[in-house]
Amino acid sequence: MISNIEQEVSNITKWIRNYVENANSKGVVIGNSGGKDSATVIALCAKALGKQNVVTIAMPCNSIKQDYEDAKLVADKFEVPLLNVNLSEVYEKLENEVSKSLENMSAQLVEEAKVNAKPRLRMTTLYMVAQSLNYLVAGTGNLCESMVGYTTKWGDSSSDFNPIANFTVEEVLQIGRFLGVPDQVIEKAPNDGLGNATDEQKMGITYKQITEYIDTGKTDEDAMRKIERRYELSKHKRAKIPVYEYKRKNYLEER
Repeated sequence: MISNIEQEVSNITKWIRNYVENANSKGVVIGNSGGKDSATVIALCAKALGKQNVVTIAMPCNSIKQDYEDAKLVADKFEVPLLNVNLSEVYEKLENEVSKSLENMSAQLVEEAKVNAKPRLRMTTLYMVAQSLNYLVAGTGNLCESMVGYTTKWGDSSSDFNPIANFTVEEVLQIGRFLGVPDQVIEKAPNDGLGNATDEQKMGITYKQITEYIDTGKTDEDAMRKIERRYELSKHKRAKIPVYEYKRKNYLEER
């Protein structure tokens, strides 16, 4: 846990402010899922930049109504705008078109590809709005998710910067509580909004076990095996894109 929460929050907000200013940006756009991570990032950015420089976006994609209600609760709490971009029809159209194309190859659109399309559509939406406003996209993924690869490549794992990427779930909750994120959001079981099951049910491990492993290198034996396997299989999500190294003189890099 964070030993001096007041000082750490001060450090984070200063870092956010400096990063946005150095990028010559006017503000930030944040995907508002109604969950603890996005709520905490919204709270941090509103504190760092002023509520007038933060735009949040709810992006329902055949989602449950409660997620939007929680997103609105967060936006109202921190007095930031909440845009509502419903992606349900866009997603259904995309799924249908890709499915028809794959049928021509005697192939099927697999379930995992369908699931991952939703966060990728959301990230596309965030960047469309951000570029139109000359804003940056703030990421909302935490360390536990990254550790076990519980992210979508080019979806929720993409952003211009991420102020909570090096904090575990428990630490994000600590920051959120300190900043006044509503209890209804803080206490909600983590859910990626892509199904009825919680994150922990889908993974078969708990965030507490992941945090314990990060902090001590140990946890429940079965959970530890699952964490280590997930970590190995998801290395590609944390790595830079592999490129063929062609030797050439690059004057820009040498300056």
